[in-house]
Parts: sequence; structure tokens; C-alpha cells
Amino acid sequence: MPVDYSGTWDIVSNVNFEGYMVALGVDFATRKIASMLKPQKVIEQDGDCFTIKTFTSFRNYELSFRIGEEFKEVTKGMDNRTCQVKTLVISENDKLVCVQKGAKKNRGWTHWLEEDQLHLELTCEDQVCKQIFKRTL
Repeated sequence: MPVDYSGTWDIVSNVNFEGYMVALGVDFATRKIASMLKPQKVIEQDGDCFTIKTFTSFRNYELSFRIGEEFKEVTKGMDNRTCQVKTLVISENDKLVCVQKGAKKNRGWTHWLEEDQLHLELTCEDQVCKQIFKRTL
């Protein structure tokens, strides 16, 4: 079973988000709005079942999954693209590792905890975005 990710997390660092969004094919207007947002994540964990809610002043997104079970993810509500991908999240060395199969190569993300911070590394093709969140008290 993975470590406990439950909590509310506020973003404190967001490196190469623009490059990542370009690689995904996100339109110009949505990229400009998204680059100014300060997302908050609420993670609910029950054993190997997760719900990750991402809240911003522009859009909200909710993702629910069970470790080790592939599912179809629709990302329209997150980045204004009509995109369906097959998603699989596994637990590996106390990290949540997600692989997404679709039109884009090398797509996925990795979450891990380091001290009091939640790290998120997003990948698409040759772009990597690194985000850091701090737990809200």
C-alpha cells in the first residue's frame, strides 16, 4: 500500500508548465489562463483507492482511480481538449506513477512526498513540468 497522500495541498512552485501544455496541444488562450492559476489539490485516499481533486478559479478537475487498475480518463474538463487516454497508476518505491496511453508519447505523471511537500512531475513527449505543493494547515 502506498504512503498516505491525503490532505489539502497548495502549489508553491511550477516549472515548465507552458512547455508541458504546448506538448499536450493545449490552445493558446487556455495556456495563458492556466499559467496564471494557483491550483489547490485535495487528495482523498482509502487504501489503494484515490480521488484527486484539483481546484482553480478557472476550472476544477476530479480524478478517481484504484492502484493497478487501468481506466479511461477524459481530460476535456481539465485542459479544454477532447482527449481520452488509457491511464494506469501504480505504486513504486512510495511514489504514485501514472502512465497514460493515447495520441501523445511519454505521457504521464509521478507524485511523491518529500518532507512536508507533495511533488508532481508531469511528462508529455520531451517536456517535463515539475510542481511542488505544500500541505495546507
